[in-house]
Amino acid sequence: MDLLFVADPIESFKIYKDSTFAMMRAAARRGHRLQVCEPQDLVWKHGARVVARRARTLVLTGVEGHDEAPWYEVVAEQELALADAGAVLMRKDPPFDSEYTYTTHLLQQAEREGARVFNRPQALRDHPEKLAILEFPQFTAPTLVTRDADAIRAFHAEQGDIILKPLDGMGGMGIFRVGPDGLNLGSIIETLNQHGATTVMVQRYLPEIVQGDKRILLIGGVPVPYCLARIPQGSEIRGNLAAGGKGVAQPLSARDREIAEALGPILAARGLLLVGLDVIGGCLTEINVTSPTCFQEITDQTGFDVAGRYIEALEAALQS
Repeated sequence: MDLLFVADPIESFKIYKDSTFAMMRAAARRGHRLQVCEPQDLVWKHGARVVARRARTLVLTGVEGHDEAPWYEVVAEQELALADAGAVLMRKDPPFDSEYTYTTHLLQQAEREGARVFNRPQALRDHPEKLAILEFPQFTAPTLVTRDADAIRAFHAEQGDIILKPLDGMGGMGIFRVGPDGLNLGSIIETLNQHGATTVMVQRYLPEIVQGDKRILLIGGVPVPYCLARIPQGSEIRGNLAAGGKGVAQPLSARDREIAEALGPILAARGLLLVGLDVIGGCLTEINVTSPTCFQEITDQTGFDVAGRYIEALEAALQS
């Protein structure tokens, strides 16, 4: 079967940790043909089908880890109608900006033409990764989403210790903590809120972050039995691996499993084959749907084949 990955430039992949690479490797081992394009390669002309103008067919060379040798070889390049691929895997990283949204519209048109897209484009739009948690208040810490600076100040006065972050950030970018003294709150609001032009998410600070920001993976609605606790280092408050956090794989706790088993079937039914839940101190903080990661870290530390489980779930979904 042909699998078309819509992703960031493959030349930028860090294959020792890249989850999309892990998916490709697992798919190749199961006999699937790998094709890749970037969002800017997608074209929809009136009266015609959505195509990837430049779909490259890859063969993996077997290079692993930090080896600097090329990990792929391009053996063909052609225009490909998305509906002619066995499956289309949307793996473009955030930010979820207007261009990302336009890409989901092209992918949704391809679905109308018969393409099978994972995660489904409509579901990607319906689940902004930070806002989506508010549907499940029983699992979240106190949270505020607003453009109103006075509302942020009132929330700080109520909660005492807060985290502020932009809605479109990734990898821990733009996250600030303000303690009970309110130091720099005004400046931080101005930076993130831009005088009312930009919506901000504010949450009560969870001191359990010192034990890690857990990434729990849901595949086909079922939790992977291990999570990756991303533990802040030094004086850092962010556990994100991109911000220097240390990833430690560990079995799901009872609370982790409670959250995962409650959300898994709901999100899977909406067309989200792969989801990454972020949990701090038993509280759900994000629902990641664009390009959830941590496959390789969990596999390397536990032996559980996350990518293999994902490809099996993809094959099952295509048969349904």
